[in-house]
This record gives sequence, C-alpha cells and structure tokens, in this order.
Amino acid sequence: MHKNQQSLNKWHLMLAQRDMSLLQELLADDVVFRSPVAITPYVGKSVVTFILTNVIQVFENFRYHREFYTEDRQHIVLEFSANIHEKELKGIDMIQFNEDGKIQEIEVMIRPKNGLEALALQMGERIKQYSGS
Repeated sequence: MHKNQQSLNKWHLMLAQRDMSLLQELLADDVVFRSPVAITPYVGKSVVTFILTNVIQVFENFRYHREFYTEDRQHIVLEFSANIHEKELKGIDMIQFNEDGKIQEIEVMIRPKNGLEALALQMGERIKQYSGS
C-alpha cells in the first residue's frame, strides 16, 4: 500500500475515533494550513494540530462523502458535510502529501456563507486563546 494511502487511512481512523493524537505522526513539521476564513496561512505542526483539534470539536455530524485523487496520489480532495448548531455546511479538504507520506499542506473551503460564518465565530474565540490575545 502506498504511504500516502496509509496516511489517509490513519486520517480517517483519527476522525472516526476522534483521536487527534494521530496528528503528531500524520503532519509534517512545517505543515501549512490554509483556513477558509483567514488570509494568512498557519504554519507548523503545533498550530495546525491546535486548529484541527478544535475544528473537530466545533463540527457536529461531521462526515466525508467522496474522495478525489491526483494520478500520483500526492494530492487528495475530501468532500465533507457537518453542522454547527442549526447551520449546515459542506466543504472540501485539499490535502498535499510530502515525499515521506506526511501531510504537507491542507486547504479548506466551505459553503454556504452562513455555515462559514458560524465556523469563523466559533474558531475565532479558540484561536484567540491559542495566541494569547
């Protein structure tokens, strides 16, 4: 099995079990996270782990629906849906792996606007706690 597929299988297991400790082995040290609400990307395993651990707490009824791969399996797009209270949202995780099978970059896109706004509100408070603002 290709190392990227092994990493993806661990990603799905992590989310199914809600055991975000697996991020330590899945993420590259210099991983880049591109948020649907922030212009500047977040860089580094520590901050990306914090964001992903909090997002999974904010999302309700999170589930993946479809996966799309590039031919070399270095890039994958995962389509998901979730709720934040009464707001429904759909989105995609665009994941790029490095040569070691670790996640090098994650970019997230979410719609509709009211679902994205609900996420931004919930995560904005948590990010302030992380940065000490």
